[in-house]
Amino acid sequence: MAGRQGRQWRSVCKGLLLGTFLTTCTILLYCLNTMQVHISRPEVPVPYSCSHRPSKMQRKTATNSSQKAAGQSCSPKMDIMFMKTHKTASSTFLNILFRFGEKHRLTFAFPSGRNDFFYPSFFQRSQVKDYRPGMCFNVICNHMRFNVHEVAKLLPADTSYITILRDPAELFESSFHYFGRLVPFTWKIPGDDKLSEFLRDPQHYFDPEGFNAFYLKNLLFFDFGQDNTLDLDDPRVGEGIQFVTEHFQLVMLVEYFEESLILLKEALCWEMDDLLFFKLNARKGSTVSKLTPELRARALQWNAIDWKLYQHFNQTFWKKVDAYGQGRMADDVAELRKRNAEMASICIEGGHAVEAGSIQETDMQPWQPIGEKSIMGYNIKKNVDKEHRKLCRKMLMPEIQYLTELGVNLWITKLWGRVRDIINW
Repeated sequence: MAGRQGRQWRSVCKGLLLGTFLTTCTILLYCLNTMQVHISRPEVPVPYSCSHRPSKMQRKTATNSSQKAAGQSCSPKMDIMFMKTHKTASSTFLNILFRFGEKHRLTFAFPSGRNDFFYPSFFQRSQVKDYRPGMCFNVICNHMRFNVHEVAKLLPADTSYITILRDPAELFESSFHYFGRLVPFTWKIPGDDKLSEFLRDPQHYFDPEGFNAFYLKNLLFFDFGQDNTLDLDDPRVGEGIQFVTEHFQLVMLVEYFEESLILLKEALCWEMDDLLFFKLNARKGSTVSKLTPELRARALQWNAIDWKLYQHFNQTFWKKVDAYGQGRMADDVAELRKRNAEMASICIEGGHAVEAGSIQETDMQPWQPIGEKSIMGYNIKKNVDKEHRKLCRKMLMPEIQYLTELGVNLWITKLWGRVRDIINW
């Protein structure tokens, strides 16, 4: 008996040593890859537009009132900066962008070696795969910490800047679930319900200088390149909100995702077919914590800057809906939902998402948070007709796999995934 226990302990120790070694190697490779070599290069301005010539673009009859009166038509806008914020259904919108880009043969500015632009460091043009001064890109859309000056030197002047926000209480709960194990100060929080304990007295646990601490306080404000630890009455908070207002033509809201897409269609002169989507990267219901009114109030108080940001753009959002027309919006949302339901019946086995363990194709497995498999995915119907087969697969494809298919070499992301699988983390 003692011999068996000794062997078990030796096995555990070997596993821990192997895991530590592999993790250390991964971190070392990550650090070496993230070291930026800043070489002085001549500034070469990008063209005004990187889109195809207007004569070659598909034109459609304008639908907004001012253009109707003038009898004008519009061409779809193809130079797009999507500021991909965290835990905001941005993976779902990214899938829409990827498909639109493939449809129109657009050029994406992708990161090199991983699926983000060296987040949480500020974005630099040198982080773009194969970047050379003066290159013409249509779309940039991977996670970054926004750096307006560097983005402006990468994208053409006619670029449309788009982003998306989410109710900060729900975002905080989702971020705590997804990233909590990557924030070392959460390891000392006692009990099984760490989120509730943290919100009981956040200042007791929170370390603003702690590794990955930004994930758990005003994450939206941080993503936009602002200081997420400011006091709410600091004038820089209002300046930061005004900064976002001035640089983004459309700020979508997760809670009104279909309405947001209709406003996007209007702003960019897209087609309804360009908006079709399935919800990607969603958590299974059994793991979604339902915030009580008390916890919600505490989460909003803790993320007060994000709450102020969200309230501001919630107001501007509904002004845009009113300008679009409430009745017209309702009709268009109903049409979009109808088309999405039709696609679900064509593409999805069972018509709904399933848990990770029930996904039959390995290539359709979404990336999971550390320590569990709570992100759901889909099984593609086996008898999809030839007309829809390619579209179904694209619509259901997780972000990492789609990036790979678009030619992004995600060796760092994939190496880290293999290390996690080996040590069962």
